[in-house]
Amino acid sequence: MIVRSFALVALTFASIASAAPEKQLAPNTNLGDPNEKICETIKPIGSRLATKRICATRAEWAERKAEDKQALERAQAGACMRKAGCP
Repeated sequence: MIVRSFALVALTFASIASAAPEKQLAPNTNLGDPNEKICETIKPIGSRLATKRICATRAEWAERKAEDKQALERAQAGACMRKAGCP
């Protein structure tokens, strides 16, 4: 029983430490050629076998990352507006 309590406390502290905000680093200006083609293998969520290979330039990957970040921020900011009991 004491071991379980200790494990629960350790997991709680680990989750709090991982939820701490990350430091913002200065953008790396030495990123290479924006027209260089880079391929990544993507595994869809929920599938262990299916994979998808996507090839794009560095600039396209950066644009996709920025769009994903904006979509996530919009979703997080607008989540409380849809519920009636939000503060």
